[in-house]
Amino acid sequence: MLAQAVILEEFNYCAVPFPFANVANILYECKGEQIDRFLRPVIDGDKTTCFAQTEANAGSDPGGMMQTKAVRDGEGWLLNGTKMWISNAFGSDIIMVQAVTDPEKRQRGGITMFVLDRHTPGVNIDPTGLPTWLSGRTSQYIVNFDNVRLGPENVLGEVGKGFSLGQRWLTIHDRLLRGPYALGKMQRALDMSIAWAKQRVTFGKPIADRQAIQWKLVDMHVDITALRSMTYEMAARADAGEDVRAEVAVVKMCAGDWGARTLDHAIQVHRAMGESLELPLTGFYRLLRHAQIGGGTSEIQRVLIARKLLVG
Repeated sequence: MLAQAVILEEFNYCAVPFPFANVANILYECKGEQIDRFLRPVIDGDKTTCFAQTEANAGSDPGGMMQTKAVRDGEGWLLNGTKMWISNAFGSDIIMVQAVTDPEKRQRGGITMFVLDRHTPGVNIDPTGLPTWLSGRTSQYIVNFDNVRLGPENVLGEVGKGFSLGQRWLTIHDRLLRGPYALGKMQRALDMSIAWAKQRVTFGKPIADRQAIQWKLVDMHVDITALRSMTYEMAARADAGEDVRAEVAVVKMCAGDWGARTLDHAIQVHRAMGESLELPLTGFYRLLRHAQIGGGTSEIQRVLIARKLLVG
């Protein structure tokens, strides 16, 4: 995870997405024929995945409010339900989806993770998606499952243990990696702001000479330094096998909050040019503002952190 964090920070310094094998950590739970069918093609970069947990009324409380269900059908399952705000669903090849398999137990042994091909009969995705302000292309989709027949080979991990797998995906693949995702953009924004402040002259001198600008640059640098330190530490602790759920919540919260703040400073330093679509700053800002919502809101991260502080 530490090596991945360092590399992804460099990737995210650029406004042009780098192609790389984005292997969801829970795919390593694949066994038997699942390895060749689902895991290896993703490692090789031949196939991509999406993670389907969120529903219209089950965002921050997926365990208690999830309505998508899978019921036994002989040796297999019938999957029905609707997932919403699923990133990159239409362009993905493989879907990892959570479904309730025991309504009484729910997140305590009653939710199962299934892995399936996106083109499985009964899987329907509206290609128009859910337009947002995040980019010029749609990346969020509604996924409908209508009597999707699945076999035991589609169960990822163990029956009833899917909620813990989902939390592992959120903890590592989403929340921890929000750190380098934000850091690359934040560092690019700071570097651009320093260069602009040195060359932009007003009233006879560079704006870099003005304290108002200097302090914004300092605030940006402090946020980046602090976020990088905690991100790398938590990645190293995750590599050591520690339970870092609450600590990763700090990384995720700060990546969103500080990231949006840093890009806001950068746009202000650039003034009118900061709003120009010729620069990547507005695009970075939208993505980092979204980081305060996607993968668990900043408020939910505070709940997780408080629980660790008060309960342990």
